[in-house]
Amino acid sequence: MQRRRLGKSAIVVSDICMGTMTFGSQTDEAEALRVLDACFDAGIDFYDTAEGYPVPPDAKWVGRTEEIVGKWLKTKPRDAIILATKVSGPSHVWFRSPLRAGMTALDRRNIVTAVEGSLQKLGTDYIDLYQTHWPDHDLPYEETMEVLDELVRAGKVRITGCSNETSWGLMKSIEASEKLGAVRYQTIQNNFSLNNRRFEDELAQVCRKEGVSLIPYSPIAGGVLSGKYSDGARPDGARFSRYLGMEGRQAAMGRRFVNDKSIASTERFAAIAAEAGMSAVTLAVAWSKQHDFVASTIVGVSAFDQLVEILAAADLVLPADVMKAIDKVSREIMYPMG
Repeated sequence: MQRRRLGKSAIVVSDICMGTMTFGSQTDEAEALRVLDACFDAGIDFYDTAEGYPVPPDAKWVGRTEEIVGKWLKTKPRDAIILATKVSGPSHVWFRSPLRAGMTALDRRNIVTAVEGSLQKLGTDYIDLYQTHWPDHDLPYEETMEVLDELVRAGKVRITGCSNETSWGLMKSIEASEKLGAVRYQTIQNNFSLNNRRFEDELAQVCRKEGVSLIPYSPIAGGVLSGKYSDGARPDGARFSRYLGMEGRQAAMGRRFVNDKSIASTERFAAIAAEAGMSAVTLAVAWSKQHDFVASTIVGVSAFDQLVEILAAADLVLPADVMKAIDKVSREIMYPMG
């Protein structure tokens, strides 16, 4: 397992991070603990969660993921784990959180309330990487960065990051931090995969020039790149099988991930993987890691046996001809996820 630095911080992590958003919904506690143990044994030291997990967001189980991760954390040396979690962004925009009566925001009260709740559920006295889960572009970044700075100074947080952010938002946050002399975002956690390369259009340049690391989520495109939705399949229990039968945001997300273009590109990538002697999942994770602006790729599973193909990407470097073949598909089927 290779290790890379998060931004300009002192923290160095494994280049594969285990995401936990299904723990407590799709994945029960026993299976989740089994997955976490296997990842630790494989050399993964970086784990990502959020106060709003598991998904899909629901008041009946919100916070359960942090509780499961906290239970597991007690079985490991705390210093051996780099732990990341998130505060929910504003509920008045595209998404309404089940937390705090659906009144989440990135102001002082909400951030302090969120971090104290996460520390309690996780059973630890500090969080290595604390992230804003989605931005509020109408709230001055100075307000958010100031309280995050106070949390770092108090020793409750080591470094900070953002998630689902734009180029404009990331630069505004950096400007605010410089103005205040406060901590800055060291990481950005955005969607990035073979089926969604939009990060390369602008945000990659921001990361390179400003020393911010991408920790991409959904490198397997929500499981689509495994091929399980190909040929019109809707496997029982799969996330997008459920989402496509729902309404609102979940249905829209399902259609974004599972559509004619995304299935067509998935089939092309599967052929490339087969010719290279690996699964499409292994190809997708290895490709994600093979970018200079990426520090660690966040993977996720709902079942233990899904780990095998993911862990096969550890220390794997795709040869130039495979990367060239991948780029050809991306040129011919542009932006499969819109």
